[in-house]
Amino acid sequence: MLFVGINPGVRSSITGHHFAGFSNSFWKLLVDARLVPVPITFTDDDRLPEWGYGITNLIRRPTPGIDTLRPEEYVAGRARLRAKILRYRPSVVALVGVTVFRAMCPAHKGSVTLGLQKERIGASAVFVLPNPSGRNANFTYAEMLAAFRKLRRYATM
Repeated sequence: MLFVGINPGVRSSITGHHFAGFSNSFWKLLVDARLVPVPITFTDDDRLPEWGYGITNLIRRPTPGIDTLRPEEYVAGRARLRAKILRYRPSVVALVGVTVFRAMCPAHKGSVTLGLQKERIGASAVFVLPNPSGRNANFTYAEMLAAFRKLRRYATM
């Protein structure tokens, strides 16, 4: 499985680790959803391959938020990420946030629901997770945890 964030935040850029923001729940969600067997934090992101996971971002440039990301960065990021997915062929691409899904699947029209999507990237299933950043208040922790647990159930089918 490949987890895909939108772009590194400032703290992630400083620390050199994914989802390192103080208010980001990504690592706690992985633990609480039992996607990983032991408690881990952003400093353990290099351990994800132990459990069959990879992690990357759509856009490489760090920013405090996504409001300064430019349309051409989304286009270039989509092409680069698609090539990576086609090369490594993960069974599931877990897009962390609706914004990442919209960027990767621009032909999708209408609302986006969390969970498994009908779209695929090559042979890889596409699964949308909520954005766990504290800056994104669209979902409660319980709603985010339910989505991460749904991903675990799908991945272990």
